[in-house]
Amino acid sequence: MFLFTLETISRRQLLLIALCFGLLAGHAHAQDEFRFEADWDSIRSRYECPEWFRDAKFGIFVFWGPASVPQVGNDKYGRWMYGQKRYVTKGVDCRAYHESHFGHQSKFGYKDFFPHFKMEKFDPKSWVSLFEDSGAKYIVPVAEMHDGYAMYASKHTRWNVVDVGPKRDVMRLLVDEARKKDLKVGLSSHFAWNREFYPKWDPTFDTNDPEFQDLYGKPVDPKDPPTQEFLDHWWDRTTDIVDKYQPDILWFDFGLDKPGFEPVHKKIMAYYYNKGLEWNKPVVFQDKNMRMESFPEDLMVLDIERGRRSEASEHPWQTDTAVGKISWTWIINENYKSSDFLIDELVDIVSKNGNLLLSIGPKPDGTIGDREAAILRDFGAWLKLNGEAIYGTRPWKTYGEGPAKFAEGETRFKNKHHTEYTDVESVTADIRFTAKGDVLYATSLAWPEDNTFRIKSLCIGNPYESRAVASVDFLSGTNKIEWKQTKEALVIETEGEKPCEAAYSFRIRFIDE
Repeated sequence: MFLFTLETISRRQLLLIALCFGLLAGHAHAQDEFRFEADWDSIRSRYECPEWFRDAKFGIFVFWGPASVPQVGNDKYGRWMYGQKRYVTKGVDCRAYHESHFGHQSKFGYKDFFPHFKMEKFDPKSWVSLFEDSGAKYIVPVAEMHDGYAMYASKHTRWNVVDVGPKRDVMRLLVDEARKKDLKVGLSSHFAWNREFYPKWDPTFDTNDPEFQDLYGKPVDPKDPPTQEFLDHWWDRTTDIVDKYQPDILWFDFGLDKPGFEPVHKKIMAYYYNKGLEWNKPVVFQDKNMRMESFPEDLMVLDIERGRRSEASEHPWQTDTAVGKISWTWIINENYKSSDFLIDELVDIVSKNGNLLLSIGPKPDGTIGDREAAILRDFGAWLKLNGEAIYGTRPWKTYGEGPAKFAEGETRFKNKHHTEYTDVESVTADIRFTAKGDVLYATSLAWPEDNTFRIKSLCIGNPYESRAVASVDFLSGTNKIEWKQTKEALVIETEGEKPCEAAYSFRIRFIDE
């Protein structure tokens, strides 16, 4: 061990030490100059959507949690089982079902499902292998739902996976395994709505028991803004997620878009973006702006729940939707969407500068259902053929052509949330475009009865591209094709054998002028 004093250090050594301290101070000052302040203008001057997210296009939402234990109703079973008004979803009255199968809510409350949420068959390697097979480039597991149960090793609530339920940090296991395979990992927080999630109209319900107030919350009027106590607790839980798992995406649900949360909006965005700088990786902040513009759209990635855009957007955006029509979490009576419909949705969204975050609901034993796994594998098979027209692409001069119009319905929410219920089936004339460099991709959402594709936007004299078509290649299969560019359309004739059951992509190049 060496001890240095002013007497033993030479003049040259003193100069070297001073220089080192100066460099360190300068580096710290430079970092400070690039930090995000909790101010929209400060964030706007530094923010840019990461290219990795724009290239990725397809992610998997993992909607796990104790709401899957009863296996009926939907992801809000913990709310509807206490409902003053009977909530019936697809024939299941959650309150009546609960009372007949588990007992009165004063004896068996939502908290009593937690010990049965064991995830005893959870295998992160098999999950990640399936996600890889699906062609997804990122995953977003739920960190905590509205119900307040933390799917991670929380230090701010006893209701978490380590202390009750699986008795292990399943989030850490999944996050680490996904990153081994170079998948980006986001985390979602739905906790902002927890303050008003659980009904308390019956004084005998366990939701009114002070012993469990740290889960069910204090009685509140939903019209009142959140208290400072709740905002502080929300902040502690949210920053705990960020600090512990360093997510590539931080995703928020609609609860954060209610009046009263304004004090944390700029603060949490700046906090997370600064963490990205600290971790030396570009991160993605997502919110829904469902009831109000909580976050300027040019400073984050807007997420549209069960809906799409009707036109291409200047800013990158995302749709989150589920493989099923009823629930986000696992239920035994789910009405699943077809793989064809969901793949068409991906193609449409990507053509409009968006990404698709597709949700699955694992079973309470930690396995993924056969039907959900099959849908993900269908995506993977399709993307192996057509992924060139999806990954790394950008919007073209027009998103597409054809009669199918999506996101045209009106709902009580902003930004076209929950408009997928008005979506129509695609037909042959529905074409979607993407571009990569000087290459154009055209994807038809259906197969023509006469085996001939007609792309009107690429007719001779079209307003989008003055150059003549030089070549057309069929990405979706090995079928021989013949093409010609006419005054009516780019006409592509095939041999008639469909290479797959979903959308069909072509690579188009133009003659240099």
